Amino acid sequence: MTDISLQEKYKSAAGVVCKQGMFPFPVNDTTMSILKHVVEDEGDELDFICAFNQKASQTMEELKLSSGLSEDKIDRLATSLAKKGLIFNQPNSAGLMVYRLLPLMTVGLMEYKFMGELKGDEKEQELAMLFQKLLDEVRDQVQANYDNLVPMLKSAPPVDRTVPTQFHEDGTSIKIIPVDRHIEVPEEFVLPSQSVDEIIDKFEEIAVGHCFCRQRRKVLGEPCVTDAPVINCFTFGKSARHTAAQGFTRMVTKEEARRIMKEAAEAGLVHKAFHPGSNVSRPETSICNCCKDCCDTLHLWRDGAFPLINSTYYLSVIDQEACSGCGICAERCPTEAIRLNEEEKAERDESACFGCGICARFCPEEAISLKEGLRKVVVLPPRLRKA
Repeated sequence: MTDISLQEKYKSAAGVVCKQGMFPFPVNDTTMSILKHVVEDEGDELDFICAFNQKASQTMEELKLSSGLSEDKIDRLATSLAKKGLIFNQPNSAGLMVYRLLPLMTVGLMEYKFMGELKGDEKEQELAMLFQKLLDEVRDQVQANYDNLVPMLKSAPPVDRTVPTQFHEDGTSIKIIPVDRHIEVPEEFVLPSQSVDEIIDKFEEIAVGHCFCRQRRKVLGEPCVTDAPVINCFTFGKSARHTAAQGFTRMVTKEEARRIMKEAAEAGLVHKAFHPGSNVSRPETSICNCCKDCCDTLHLWRDGAFPLINSTYYLSVIDQEACSGCGICAERCPTEAIRLNEEEKAERDESACFGCGICARFCPEEAISLKEGLRKVVVLPPRLRKA
């Protein structure tokens, strides 16, 4: 029997990793180079990755069949790949250990590799550049096939959910306009937590790490222009246990979590929650605190690579009579949904508003309120080239 070369193993393993997650990636020199950079020359780990080809999440018994390996070797390989950001290994709600192969990003390898404290070495810079090269390639593919991809982009599920800030700079509450009770909401729908405090209250296990977006951009030589705080990327429950076990995060108390969240709000960061399978009725797994400058989601949208797809329960409402036309809201808005009209009054584009409340928080006239109402926001990436 002919031995499979290491290069062939990389290609096979890359094919399995690249199809994970919400957005599949091409198997090419870049994705294979990323895998080589992370796995290095561990042929056994590449073989183990291929065992997830038919099913991304498996129990030990399932993996013994799909990999043909012993329990000891499965445990060793899974532990190693978890440290490298490619395997999620935590028990499910019934206490049964489940091993899940992670995608390249959202949320997967890229996020975990830049969530911990960085060394600042050449290897980190190489990996950051490889991921940027991959994203540039995706942008070029999207732009070249823009019209054909629009239907798929519009129908994709929300990547995350915006949790609004609730206070003005002076500490007073932002005005909430109640939902129109005539709006029909599915009976099975469970309204998710609408404040970071409510989310923190739900969990006994909370971990915090570095913002992987701001860290990666800094490694690329593009430090945050707003100098936003960095240690405010949260995981909860079994995600907290996993990230802390791998050294990507550290466990914190509810009190420390609230302090860090308050600091993020004061810096004008957007709270974005993630749910399993994009199902907002399920408990949150994590919260990012995003700046307009560095957030990968916003960066990729502005660069023409991915759409903004978000779930939210709020919409900003501007009282133009009270608006002074200072433009702070337009400057702060992360999705560029606000502009000043000919009368120098702020106007909001509903289709691009995430309901994050940043505009209301920093409005000196307190002229902006938040209106309730569940929405899915889809903002297509700009078309940067003609057909």
